[in-house]
Amino acid sequence: MLRALQRAGWVIVRQRGSHIRLQKRQEGGELLKIIVPAHKPIKRSTLAHILKAARISVEGFNTLL
Repeated sequence: MLRALQRAGWVIVRQRGSHIRLQKRQEGGELLKIIVPAHKPIKRSTLAHILKAARISVEGFNTLL
């Protein structure tokens, strides 16, 4: 999941325990931040929330894999 998000332009800012914080600057200057758990597997609902916060569709995410 992290590699796919990095392909989409997200940058790892820090990690604390089992949570990794990523951020990405949008074209309008807006700074988006998400937190991804560093364990496998990631639950479907958690994945859905991460993709929603990252503003990535499921189809878009599948193309990044």
